[in-house]
Amino acid sequence: MFRKSSLRIRVALLFALFGAGLSVLFSIVAFVIVQQIGHMLIDEVLRVELDEYANYSVFMPPSNMPVTGYILSDTELGGDIPAEIKTLPPGSYNVTVDKIDYRVLIADRKGSRYFMTFASEGEYLQEAKFLRYAVLFALVMTFLSSTGGLWLAVRVTAPITRLAEQVGQAEPGDTDLSLVNLTRKDEVGELARAFDRYLQRLKEFTTREKYFTADVSHELRTPLAIMLGSIEVLEQVAKPTPKQQELLTRMRRAAQDMIDLTSALLLMAREQPLAADKLPCHVAELVRACVEKHLHLIEGRPVRMEMELLAEPDLFVERPLLEILISNLIRNAMFNTRSGFVLLRLEVDRLIVQDTGVGMSQEELTHALERYYKGATSAGSGVGLSLVKRICERYGWEISLDSKQGQGTTATINFSVN
Repeated sequence: MFRKSSLRIRVALLFALFGAGLSVLFSIVAFVIVQQIGHMLIDEVLRVELDEYANYSVFMPPSNMPVTGYILSDTELGGDIPAEIKTLPPGSYNVTVDKIDYRVLIADRKGSRYFMTFASEGEYLQEAKFLRYAVLFALVMTFLSSTGGLWLAVRVTAPITRLAEQVGQAEPGDTDLSLVNLTRKDEVGELARAFDRYLQRLKEFTTREKYFTADVSHELRTPLAIMLGSIEVLEQVAKPTPKQQELLTRMRRAAQDMIDLTSALLLMAREQPLAADKLPCHVAELVRACVEKHLHLIEGRPVRMEMELLAEPDLFVERPLLEILISNLIRNAMFNTRSGFVLLRLEVDRLIVQDTGVGMSQEELTHALERYYKGATSAGSGVGLSLVKRICERYGWEISLDSKQGQGTTATINFSVN
């Protein structure tokens, strides 16, 4: 119910700190005021006593404890006056004599100096008692402010909690949450109304996207299917020459690639993978097929294609997406390699595509996976590697690039990172 970082806890904590700070400040101020009042009252008592005894022709020190009086004049040398107060000028002081605290009033009357002392032990006991009460008051106020703050936080944040629970339980298909019914006409209600308006816009946007993807899928697949059918008819009826047959084969592969790419992109647009992910995909078999499909890209060039299938792992992944990933890496390597080799190595937990092509500078390597980024020597559209990155993110894989300009590039897909 209460998380460490919840709004309720933070509000209650702030109330507790405010109550504690306010009560401590009040206790300190009250203690200082009481202490000053005590000193003023003692000073007044001493002044009254001093004025009373100073009117006598013969000074008689008060005998009522804790008040004691002394006089220093031409006839009274004040031999019994404590040394700690004897040299003090007229005024009020707190003095310790023989480990006993006194409040002292010194005044000059009729050519003599009078010293009136008051033992402060009783006052200190009262101050200590008052201090205990003040501490207890501060603790009680802290507890009450914490309890009240928690209660108030629960009341204040209840609409926000209901709103968060409703939104948290919503499914992707829920478009009518009726959040406004959960709140009143206050700031939280305004937030709910704004969220409802956002959901309505999101619903309209999602509907448009569904129509768009359905239309694109139909409008692209239909002409591609017609192209494939026409190519098959040409192959059967026209009796093409070997060169023409090669061109027709490339056209058929390109049309089929477009169909597969359309299907893959539609799969990428879905929020959750389909049930097809539950079926294992034989990676080695798919690697062989992708390499064979792209061998024509290096025909007539001093480039050799090498495969090292060190393992034959099975991955729970949509086959069209993995095919797009492998094909993009192979095409990039072949397009950018003028001579040397393109190596594709499959291990248990990773796929490595290495070439001896033109390579990339450090600046190009930094932005290579960004969408629509094209390097200085790139002939593509800047979509391939970014699409590879999106597929890796979909399945929790890791892609890393290592390249040196003029020496080649190595792309590594780590399947074991989830």
